[in-house]
Amino acid sequence: MVTREDVLTARNSIAGRVHRTPTLTSASLEREVGVPVYLKAELFQRTGSFKPRGVLNKLALLSAEEKARGVIGISAGNHAQALAYGAALEGVDALIVMWHGVSEQKVEATRAYGGTVDLEASDPLTAFERLGDLVAETGRTLVHGFDDPAVIAGHGTIALELEEDAADASVIVVPAGGGGLVSGIAAAAETRVVAVEPEGSRALQEGLRAGRPVTVRPSSIADGLSAPFAGENCIAVCQARGVESVLVSEAEIETGFRFLYGRAKLACEPAGAVGVAALLAGKVPLNGAKGVVVVVSGGNVAAETAAAILARR
Repeated sequence: MVTREDVLTARNSIAGRVHRTPTLTSASLEREVGVPVYLKAELFQRTGSFKPRGVLNKLALLSAEEKARGVIGISAGNHAQALAYGAALEGVDALIVMWHGVSEQKVEATRAYGGTVDLEASDPLTAFERLGDLVAETGRTLVHGFDDPAVIAGHGTIALELEEDAADASVIVVPAGGGGLVSGIAAAAETRVVAVEPEGSRALQEGLRAGRPVTVRPSSIADGLSAPFAGENCIAVCQARGVESVLVSEAEIETGFRFLYGRAKLACEPAGAVGVAALLAGKVPLNGAKGVVVVVSGGNVAAETAAAILARR
């Protein structure tokens, strides 16, 4: 199981290769919920999301032989971009499996970072089948987007920054899809951690209930949280650390999105807004909390999607 020591090691591994993203205060949110609120702005991370933290930690551990064979991953977009970016830094060839219906902006950005995109799959479930076939055919090294211990440890470096930048906060609210981000933070944090998922994409909640990965059919405007299952390693960490799980509706996600754009001036993506959505909807109990951090996990959103949400009230 991933531990705090693993996260501390990861911090040294990726030092100087990722941004230390800002931790902002929000007086508007503080008035809404009654305690100090911090926004961890991972949308300002390289490639526009938290994902390079885990990718770069994983790539640093690969042997020369593994790098020579190339790497492969699967993603709706943010991990795809991070893997393409990180592989280019390492001089490694990267193939990323995506599927029909993912954001065209994220596909083009992945290609721009140097990755090759495979779009043969029709949906996330068939994409994972396609991934298995390609790993067998090509011999590439899999860099999993959320269930690799090295990736989880890299993501956990966010918690170490929060210990210094929001020391009085006693709750960390984290978007969750496959669970890599929230389990990494939970492995390192010494505070209460709350995972937030869309109602239509609840892989982690179902996995926590069952104690194992459960296949779901994700459907949400928060496409960055569209994992068809939560990772086995992620579930284990979250269970061991007592991570709480809450769900938000599509309307609540859009409300959180508009709040971050209009009040915090953060051009996030819907997946990055679910934590604020949960706070505004009163779904994160804060009785006795000294302060709360919300991780705004990414900002890779198509202009058309953002405009449509902002136009609705």
